[in-house]
Amino acid sequence: MTALTTGAEMHDLVRRLYPLCRSITGDGLRQTLEIIGESIPLEITQVPTGTKVLDWTIPREWNIRDAYVKDAAGNKVADFQDSNLHVVGYSGPVEATMSLEELRGHLHTLPEQPDLIPYRTSYYAETWGFCLSQNTLDGMADGPYEVRIDSTLADGHLTYGEHVVRGSSSQEVLISCHVCHPSLANDNLAGVAVAVALAQRLSDPWYTYRFIFAPGTIGAITWLALNRERTDRIRHGVTLACAGDGGTITYKRSRRGDAEIDQVFAHVLKDRPHTVLDFSPYGYDERQYCSPGFNLAVGSLTRTPYGGYPEYHTSADNPDFVRPEAMEDTLETLWTAVRVLEANRRYQNLSPYGEPQLGARGLYGSLGGRSDTKQAQMAMLWVLSLSDGLNSLLDIAERSNLPFQAIADAAHALQNAGLVKEWMG
Repeated sequence: MTALTTGAEMHDLVRRLYPLCRSITGDGLRQTLEIIGESIPLEITQVPTGTKVLDWTIPREWNIRDAYVKDAAGNKVADFQDSNLHVVGYSGPVEATMSLEELRGHLHTLPEQPDLIPYRTSYYAETWGFCLSQNTLDGMADGPYEVRIDSTLADGHLTYGEHVVRGSSSQEVLISCHVCHPSLANDNLAGVAVAVALAQRLSDPWYTYRFIFAPGTIGAITWLALNRERTDRIRHGVTLACAGDGGTITYKRSRRGDAEIDQVFAHVLKDRPHTVLDFSPYGYDERQYCSPGFNLAVGSLTRTPYGGYPEYHTSADNPDFVRPEAMEDTLETLWTAVRVLEANRRYQNLSPYGEPQLGARGLYGSLGGRSDTKQAQMAMLWVLSLSDGLNSLLDIAERSNLPFQAIADAAHALQNAGLVKEWMG
């Protein structure tokens, strides 16, 4: 197994995956899952073309071998071998000679960013096209042009991968990444790399952690359709994307708005620059997991959100745009949230009539001799005061304005002393 413990190692995975031509189906998607599987074992599911999944149907599988637009002198003004962004995703096969006027309706550019190649797809409407820079288009003569797309649209499969870290509980935390974009590093190879690193770091958790690597929208919908009986086990979840740019962390709340996962990220992020957004039904696959029929407590973690940086869905979203230190920071933020989730329990005070004598039980001494002794003492008093089965440790941390870990340490010490027990109601 390939270990990802540093930003540089996560960045190496981004660079390795970057050249592959991914889409919602096809060989590039399967190759991506194979490479992820070198770092964490994946259970692969293949769903045949034509399968009904909720209100959707699995489309035909798309594969592409080559594509180009060649001018009269033999120069390729758009070349799939140079960048897979040059071809509109799901383009059907083409072999023709045409003028620039005939070709123009199939060409896509970014006039406001004239040096960049845009990312375009047409999954569910059969067409074809090329993407190129506006500067290239401006320099093109009238033609003729040789146009070739060597692709196939045929019955096949939609493929997704799952990695599960079993915990003491059957209750699950869902971490979901989309793996359908071609050569786009931040959206979403950086998210994939951070998810892999988190999966490797988890060891003997209380929750069971389920990592889903699936094509966007149709992949999450497919997983939900095939796993309806499992969804009632999902207590918390996060979609992970855009994890490597230089912006600060952004968390988008679940549809519920006040779910425990929303409270956890609000607590984890409050002492650092960040943005918290309310839920909206537009974005990544959180909108599928949060759809009313499922209403799962799934938020979204990014750095700069989708569409919020000029490199988004362009050829400028390359491995040089992704920062190893940013991926490390995203990983550590997610890891801190996981630690809070793991430790966030409710307790019952077993000595609720008056304040128990902590010194007689050696509790002050066990936590003494440190600069934060006073904090530890206050944390124990707060835990004793609010351990009524209604307040979680996170609730207590928020009300006391003390660090969550200080509250969790206090609860552990009080439990060992027989003064509190975990609330099982």
